[in-house]
Amino acid sequence: MSKNVKEYDVIVVGAGHAGCEAALAAARMGHPALLLTVNLDHIAAMSCNPAIGGLAKGHLVKEIDALGGEMAKTADLTGIQFRRLNTRKGVAVQGSRSQNDRDLYRKRMKEVLENQQNLDIRQALVEKLLVENNTVHGVETQIHERFLSKTVILTTGTSLRGLIHIGLDNFPAGRLGDPPANTLSEQLAELGFEIGRLKTGTTPRLNSRTIDYSGLERQDGDEKPRPFSFTTKDLPLPQLREGRVL
Repeated sequence: MSKNVKEYDVIVVGAGHAGCEAALAAARMGHPALLLTVNLDHIAAMSCNPAIGGLAKGHLVKEIDALGGEMAKTADLTGIQFRRLNTRKGVAVQGSRSQNDRDLYRKRMKEVLENQQNLDIRQALVEKLLVENNTVHGVETQIHERFLSKTVILTTGTSLRGLIHIGLDNFPAGRLGDPPANTLSEQLAELGFEIGRLKTGTTPRLNSRTIDYSGLERQDGDEKPRPFSFTTKDLPLPQLREGRVL
């Protein structure tokens, strides 16, 4: 059994939206941090829907930005279309939403993480929390690597007891192509936590040539799109003509 000689102030397990922000926040506050993910190529992957924000969620993105987070900046840099929702109603119930280039989003967020001081990134499947006297002091991976830390943050999303349904078939997985965190789930249950399962739905991929668009309403992006981040001055949209997204 190998033991990592470096100890961290914070270990984050899972590199989705929440994991990326948690790891960056810890590192930027001066706390040496380690981000563990089962697949380095899936950092910040937009598995279900290549969109950021929406009603209520758009407010959350702006709050993350106000606290120094990275999601809004990355959304602005990789956006394809920006649209303000509920504009016919009051400002309190309006929300921003962007459609994003999912590959560019993933690559840009990974680049930010890789260049962040105080932050290490490792590919590993965490299977066990190291617990002593009812206190967590690290994690152990599938290949028995041990990483020690004062704080462990779990941002595993749908990986805990993960199950994928395709039609009437189902099989264990975190996301398609990634293993589930079943062993970690079992340990959490043994420690007294109630384990459920998060539900997410991947939108179907349709062949555009099979769709009759005549009965559908076209929804263009805003003529003057608003960025998510308070620091964004210009939106580098892929194609602009007279302020309108093509």
